[in-house]
Amino acid sequence: MTDFPFDIVGFDLDGTLLDSLGDLAVALNHALSIEGRPAIPVSEVRDLVGGGARKMLAKGLDVTGGPVSEARLDELHHELIAYYADHIAVETRLYPGGEAMLRGLAERGVKLAVVTNKLERLAVKIFAEMGLSHHFFTVIGGDTLGPGRAKPKPDLIDLMLERAGSGRSGAVRAAFVGDTTYDTGAAAAAGLPCVAVSFGFNDKPASELGATVVIDHFDELIPALESL
Repeated sequence: MTDFPFDIVGFDLDGTLLDSLGDLAVALNHALSIEGRPAIPVSEVRDLVGGGARKMLAKGLDVTGGPVSEARLDELHHELIAYYADHIAVETRLYPGGEAMLRGLAERGVKLAVVTNKLERLAVKIFAEMGLSHHFFTVIGGDTLGPGRAKPKPDLIDLMLERAGSGRSGAVRAAFVGDTTYDTGAAAAAGLPCVAVSFGFNDKPASELGATVVIDHFDELIPALESL
C-alpha cells in the first residue's frame, strides 16, 4: 500500500474505459434497419451515446424520421440488445494507455470498479470477452438497482462505495472517471471528485462537463489523481 490519495477509483465504461463506438453503431443501425430507417454514420452515433442503449436508440429514431410508440421502442430495444450481446467486442478496445493505467493503479493498491448505465449483464460480458474482468472488484450496471436509479443519480456510485466497505463520503477515499454529464453529475451528487476524459463520447466540451480535472490521455490519469 502506498500513500496514493484514493483507495477506490470508479470508471464509466462506454467512452471512458472502452472505445465501443463501432460495436454500438452497428447494433444501433441493425435496430434502425428493422424499422426501415437509414443507417447513421459512426461519427454521428458518437453524439447519441450516453444514458444507456434505450436512450441511444430513441435519439437515433428521432434523427432518422421521428419517434415511435413506447411499445415499438421496447421491441426495437430488445432487438438492439440481442444483436449487441452477440457482437459486443468485435471492434471495442481500451483507449490508448488504458492497460498500463489499470496496472499502475493496482500497483498503488487502488481497488477499481466500473459504474455504467449499460445493462449489467452486458458490461460483465464485455469485460469477460476482452479478458479484463480481473481488474475490477465490482461491475455495476444501469439496471443493477432497478429502474430510475442510473446516473446522473448518485445511487450506483453509492453502491460502489457500499461494496467497497463504506457509505457515501465514509472511510474510503474514492474518485470517479467519466466522459459525460451523466458521470460528472453522479459523482458530484455522491460527493466524489471526477476526472473527465476528453477523448470519450462527451455530450459537452470536456471543459464544460463540470469535472474536477480533465485529461486527454490515460497516461495523465494517475498524475491527475495524485494532484487532487
